Amino acid sequence: MTKEAGSAQTSLETVARQLIWWQDPARTLARPERLVAQAMTLGTWEDVQVVLGAYGEGAFRRVLAAPPPGVFDRRSWAYWHERFGIRPIPPLPRRFR
Repeated sequence: MTKEAGSAQTSLETVARQLIWWQDPARTLARPERLVAQAMTLGTWEDVQVVLGAYGEGAFRRVLAAPPPGVFDRRSWAYWHERFGIRPIPPLPRRFR
């Protein structure tokens, strides 16, 4: 692994640990959809850049197309749809009991 790749992995693990604190980063990184959603909603600009660099814009678009319920708030939902030019903006997904 190159120094840059190792540094990127460490950064990604750090973001995973910060945004999904309730589980081990290795488990989070094995199924990154939730990490992408958490970064889109709760991440700092730097967090988003790390996750975007690791998984690409396509992963962000896939998360918007099939979002985990209960993660997005109205503001982040609207922002990311505007950012990617997705209109009309669909209703915010809700968690059902």
